Amino acid sequence: MSQLRNTLCLGLLSVTLGLAAQPARAADQTVPGAGNATAIALSSKSPMVQSAKEFLLERIKKIDNATTRASTLDAIANPTTCVAHRAGLTESQKDAILQELTAAGLVDTRDDATFPNGLKSGVYPPLLEDGSACPKLPQTFFSAPGSFFGGHHSYPGGLPVHESFNDVSSLNFANGYRRVYGHSEGGLPVIDLSDASVLVSGKPADIFLGEDIMIAAPIWHDWAKSMVFQWNSDGSEFQELNFGGNGQTDNYGAAGNSKTGAHHMISAAEAMKRGLPPDLVIAQVSAHSHTIPDNEFKVVNWLHTAAILARIDPVAQGYLSRDAQGRLRLPPLRHLGEVNLNAASPSQTNLLAEYPLHALSDADSTLTEPAVTIDQVILRTLAPEFGFDPNQVAAYNNGFRNPVLSFLTAERLLIVYGNSGLDGVRVEINKLRGRGII
Repeated sequence: MSQLRNTLCLGLLSVTLGLAAQPARAADQTVPGAGNATAIALSSKSPMVQSAKEFLLERIKKIDNATTRASTLDAIANPTTCVAHRAGLTESQKDAILQELTAAGLVDTRDDATFPNGLKSGVYPPLLEDGSACPKLPQTFFSAPGSFFGGHHSYPGGLPVHESFNDVSSLNFANGYRRVYGHSEGGLPVIDLSDASVLVSGKPADIFLGEDIMIAAPIWHDWAKSMVFQWNSDGSEFQELNFGGNGQTDNYGAAGNSKTGAHHMISAAEAMKRGLPPDLVIAQVSAHSHTIPDNEFKVVNWLHTAAILARIDPVAQGYLSRDAQGRLRLPPLRHLGEVNLNAASPSQTNLLAEYPLHALSDADSTLTEPAVTIDQVILRTLAPEFGFDPNQVAAYNNGFRNPVLSFLTAERLLIVYGNSGLDGVRVEINKLRGRGII
């Protein structure tokens, strides 16, 4: 019977696949999203989102460095925080910075004709009080989605949920490395057989992994999604520009593509402008690099892009260095500079363990991306039972899709569906109807 049910459900999904409610046309992305207030109101009522908020705030309290702790807390919890890298920035300065990015090969000029309102709107998403000494986020960190509409965590409050999972993963990866590689007996390393923690067997691990980095890097990495993925009035989202390279000759002039989501470089620009330490910012930017030897050029390009946006000298500030050929490289931090590891050619030699560990912790989307894709089909299938027509895009997104995902999460619904089919998802959604949420 279970096999028959699953076969029927899969057939139903295949018929309706790809029918997720999308905006009819691109919105004006030069002004703050008309649906931001709706998303703020919805996410503020979601127990899941609010628990994610509490979780992240508690994590931030454990950051040892007082400057990093205060800046991170201000960035996500202060509703009137100033967007530092945009403070006092005029339109003419934005144009000049865009020209500098173009000259450095860090934007793809072909995107100017295809991205809503052009390259400038993608590099500079609209803020409240833009151009002032203290421009402000157009929505809260806690109302932002985790990615583009239909992507992972693409619901109001998806960002803090995503970051909570990533923070757990980051710390668990670090503790796993401490447990396996950072414990010794009799002067030689052995695996710690007790519960993994920062303190293995009641004493500190004998290898150092920066706990501040493992806590803060996941939070800072996606911080700018609150300005990049703003909400439209119909419950859909702004589109995101990919830049940080020209997509063709990004590997020190050779073939390569380092284009990635705008949030990645904008978040790093903010972290740089606030003076966060190089090892933290490089770990933050390594989230998209997969940290294999041939990928150093990507991380370098993203740091270079962020520095241009932040209007700082990345070499002088320690975020990048130059090799013997004058090429920008990752800097040798801590003791990495004591041995010359083929510094004449690009390779991932200046590597701290925290960089790839953070990249691994950002792998939440491996499951959550298909979760939203599948759940959107499931929700369209069940929507009529709850009084919603998926073809009425604004009413459906704002009244059904977004509330269901914000309160229940796509990840939970995917697992429920896998275990209990449509009946299990109905039970979950009925919890919301019983509480008057939908």
